[in-house]
Amino acid sequence: MSFELEWLIYLFLIIAALLALEVRNLLTAVVSLTVFSFMCAILFTVQGAIDVGFTEATVGAGVTGVLYLVLLGKTTRKSKP
Repeated sequence: MSFELEWLIYLFLIIAALLALEVRNLLTAVVSLTVFSFMCAILFTVQGAIDVGFTEATVGAGVTGVLYLVLLGKTTRKSKP
């Protein structure tokens, strides 16, 4: 059970990372990076490192995602679409 769940999480991690690298919309990239961090937190929790998982969920998915969104709100678009 755990082995299949870990592979599914790895698959979602790869998809989220590739999506963050390939999209041109910064908001989509921030959301996919937040999903990546949250999936890492789930992976840590499944592997038994519960404290590391909670820290990753709080800092990686929560605080960093909000910080990126605030910074994204303060920028302007100057590049050509």
